[in-house]
Amino acid sequence: MVQRPLVVAFDVNETLFSLDAIRARLDRMGAASDTLETWFGQVLSQGFALAAAGSFAPFRDLAQTTLARLLDDDAAAEHVLEAFQRLDAHPDARPALERLAAADIPAVTLTNGHADTTRHLLDRADLGHLVARCFDVGEVGRWKPAAPAYQHCARQCGVAVDRVAMVAVHSWDIHGARRAGLLTGYASRLEGQPVPLLEPAHVSGVDLVEVIDRLLDLPPR
Repeated sequence: MVQRPLVVAFDVNETLFSLDAIRARLDRMGAASDTLETWFGQVLSQGFALAAAGSFAPFRDLAQTTLARLLDDDAAAEHVLEAFQRLDAHPDARPALERLAAADIPAVTLTNGHADTTRHLLDRADLGHLVARCFDVGEVGRWKPAAPAYQHCARQCGVAVDRVAMVAVHSWDIHGARRAGLLTGYASRLEGQPVPLLEPAHVSGVDLVEVIDRLLDLPPR
């Protein structure tokens, strides 16, 4: 039987923070309407390929080179990616984090991006006081959904992997976390429904608040 988590780890891009600021810059420069989705999907697939082969490249490097190739313009890509410093939190981020704080359960973040960018975004959104620590995959040199990133997060938090809950809006992140031994919570507001054939989450909800409420409803022991 799964138990209530002792720590909850949140994915960052698209889970806590919207990529709409990136989309707005692409729109202003006249990029194709699907450029954001194409770019972000290619960045993730390249990161996953590196992880599967046992190698690594930082998110920023892949993001820059991939977008420059799509736009055929290095300077334009750099300008668009500056918007990563201005991402806005999704409306469900604050109440979800506040529920955890009220329950005295620490929240952390785990991203394929950069921990310092995450901390900047949290502070900008006045959410920094609700998140204890920020982790990124550079600490282990393997992108999620490879197991080492999740397991490193649990070790650094000082709790067993099955008492850390990974919360995300991406089915691939849930799959990786569950295979690594973590408790998982899936919010369907991005994908609509989980991707078939990937491991399902232990708890699910339409948004982060519902996911956190269901995690908190799990037995403490």
